[in-house]
Amino acid sequence: MDMFKPSRSLLNPKFEGYRLDPVSQEDIVARFPLQFKPTQATFSGKSSFSFQEVQSRITHNHLAVCSETGRALYVDSASKVIMVDVDAETISPSFRVLFEFPTSIQSNDVLSRNREYPSAAFMSPGVVFVSDGQGLMYALQIKGSNSSEVAGVFSLSEASSESPFRIHSVHNTTPTTAIVILSSRHYGVDPEADVGRKGREKSLPTDFNIWGVKIELSAETSSNIRQMDILWHRRGQEVPIYTTYSDSLKAFLLVGGTSYLEVGHVPSPSYEPSPDEIAPVPRADEKFDIDASEPPKPPPYSWTQTSDSVTVAIPLSANTPKSTIKVTFSPQALTVHVESEITTSVPIPRYSAKKLWDGISPSSSYWTWDREAEHSFGLLTLYLDKQHEGTKWTQVFASTGDSEDVEVLETLDPSELWHIREALEKYTTALRDGDDASGLGLGRGIPSLAEGEIDMEVDETVGRTVYLSWVAENGAIPPWWKNAEEIPFQLLSTPVPGVSSTDVSLVVKNDLDGTVFTLETNTGSPVWTHTSTFSALSFVLASKQDTRFTFHTSKAVFAFEGGIKDRGGNVYIYRSASSSVKWAKQAILKVDDGYGGSLLGVGALQLSELTSVLLCLTEGELVLIKNP
Repeated sequence: MDMFKPSRSLLNPKFEGYRLDPVSQEDIVARFPLQFKPTQATFSGKSSFSFQEVQSRITHNHLAVCSETGRALYVDSASKVIMVDVDAETISPSFRVLFEFPTSIQSNDVLSRNREYPSAAFMSPGVVFVSDGQGLMYALQIKGSNSSEVAGVFSLSEASSESPFRIHSVHNTTPTTAIVILSSRHYGVDPEADVGRKGREKSLPTDFNIWGVKIELSAETSSNIRQMDILWHRRGQEVPIYTTYSDSLKAFLLVGGTSYLEVGHVPSPSYEPSPDEIAPVPRADEKFDIDASEPPKPPPYSWTQTSDSVTVAIPLSANTPKSTIKVTFSPQALTVHVESEITTSVPIPRYSAKKLWDGISPSSSYWTWDREAEHSFGLLTLYLDKQHEGTKWTQVFASTGDSEDVEVLETLDPSELWHIREALEKYTTALRDGDDASGLGLGRGIPSLAEGEIDMEVDETVGRTVYLSWVAENGAIPPWWKNAEEIPFQLLSTPVPGVSSTDVSLVVKNDLDGTVFTLETNTGSPVWTHTSTFSALSFVLASKQDTRFTFHTSKAVFAFEGGIKDRGGNVYIYRSASSSVKWAKQAILKVDDGYGGSLLGVGALQLSELTSVLLCLTEGELVLIKNP
């Protein structure tokens, strides 16, 4: 994945895990009951919810924040827009009704689409855009008193009820002009046809429209509905997870589980060759006449490690004379030559100055040759003394990109090394007799960090598979971006809402780690630079079964549980650490004590240079976490 290339110097092979950092719950967590309570109840029209819609609603953030003013807002179950002001000295919130959506009355005979959750985003400390979830967006000017004025009402189409949408982000180009990113479900041209396909929806994909609209705020307030000026229109099969704008690139970034293509764009069909057209291209010494039923070949060696040494076991024919074995150690490389003329069905490994994964001490490294008469194979065992004690090797040899490189996973238990000899005996017997050679017992190939705990299926699916899409201000594809570059990757976390939009970063899954990549635009095109690492983040997140939000700052990753009534939910905080330490700090805080209900929204406010708070909106409480 060239776009997210990790830097080896920022990875921590010595990392062992997280240790609990006791944090006083009473000192930093405060709960405030809500008079105006939000809801996550859905409003269904005549169309059923698709899987993608359900997924986006679960992770929808009901809280909008403006870190500049220490202010947030949400919409309650009675369609009231509630403003929250947090006092910087007392760290306590105050609530007021900023606006109330007009009541919408619809007849059962009128075709209605699925309503969206109300959503909001701040344009500036004094202006906020709020969507009612039914097809209208209100621009509200916030007054000093407990009131606001409607600066404009906007819809995507003339029939506003047919286009419910959600607000994702707002970028102001001038004090009175903003570009708003919206998403809405795509129903097709003929509404009746969409309702008629209800019984077939399982077999039809669900698409979503992504809109970039321009909003001009006039000096005079008006309640007349105006159509939005659509700058660009994209379409994809999922709702975006994260959107932002780059001033230097003059382009929008869309992060989601699909690529967002221009409407009308038809992807080039993939060509499927017929069986007669498939002709493999042979490489040097490559054979294609091998029987498909032939058993898998074991790796050329087995290895294990301790904090100060690496042990490598290479199987050789038991009849190999010791005098034909030549082993040479150097600080960075290893040479193994066996000049035996004894024929064997298993190729004899040959390494000439093969570069090792890390340095060794040649003077204290040695090798032994162990052969037993009752076995067909013996073991040439190499004992490598690590030059950097405590460094955990991920491989024996450094990767050179050579097609002949073989990736061999570490065997956990040194006592299992003898299995490789038995495996090769089974392998040669299977080659001769055609028997099954499964169950070779070559070790579990699991890093010691995950011993006894790793679940390969769960760890492979942690995070979400996403794509990046860039859209210029005018809707065109930027000249430096090609669709061919849209490569999927596993996303673990996005920036916590409220953090400066100029600091764009993503936490990407890299084996067991979470690597932080920060967007750099100095070159005139986007470059993702590996800036830090949350070691073993992917591994620890895989054990969380009820995670609703995962956000990060430069210092920590926050995994929020959704929580349910009478049980509550926690936030798991994983601190960043340098690439040379073995342990990092972890904290667990109780967001909800079982009375607040499910977690609906999260945001961060920077109240002063030394004070920041996390706002956690539940169904019945607002929870404030001071300096998390």
